[in-house]
Amino acid sequence: MTAGSHSSNGSGEEPVTVTDRRRIDPETGEVRDEPAAGPGPADAEPVVDESDTEQPADGASPDARLVELTADLQRERAQFANFRRRAAEEKQGSVAYGKQILIDKLLPVLDDLDRAREHGDLETGPLRAVADKLAAVLNAEGLKSFGAAGDEFNPELHEAVQHDGTGDHPVIGAVYRCGYRLGEKVIRTAMVTVTDPEPAGDQTGAQ
Repeated sequence: MTAGSHSSNGSGEEPVTVTDRRRIDPETGEVRDEPAAGPGPADAEPVVDESDTEQPADGASPDARLVELTADLQRERAQFANFRRRAAEEKQGSVAYGKQILIDKLLPVLDDLDRAREHGDLETGPLRAVADKLAAVLNAEGLKSFGAAGDEFNPELHEAVQHDGTGDHPVIGAVYRCGYRLGEKVIRTAMVTVTDPEPAGDQTGAQ
């Protein structure tokens, strides 16, 4: 049966029309000049891949998404910078803590050297050289002593074991044990006696 042919069973029913939409004639094998009625497969509209034009699920534009990703990257960089800073601070704190533990163990040695110096045992001899080298090393690490006779008494820095005078303007009288700072931190207070300052008249007469 060819295109456009009709068949009837003679029963008075409407004839059935079959439209051949193929571009190639199945009987002759030739390409038809014009397609049959209706669009053929080649004339159908191109299929559009919806994934090419699909917008992000949140409805944001590509530019907005780029801004969001940039902000996320900046936050990650800031967090990493804070992490490095905290790690460096913790490292420095650990070094300072270890240094303080070692110096705490050396303080009794320094006290013995101070007593030997007061008795004149460090004026000459090899012990003086050892004491000077040890003091130089500890000073280079930030250790400083404080507390000398005549200094103003400070209860935060000095431990008073004896009080003389009125106490209106207390100063240090005698030093039984030096105090020490490691950097800005006080690691040991000075043990001292407290007395009144010398009268102004005595100072004038001494001049």
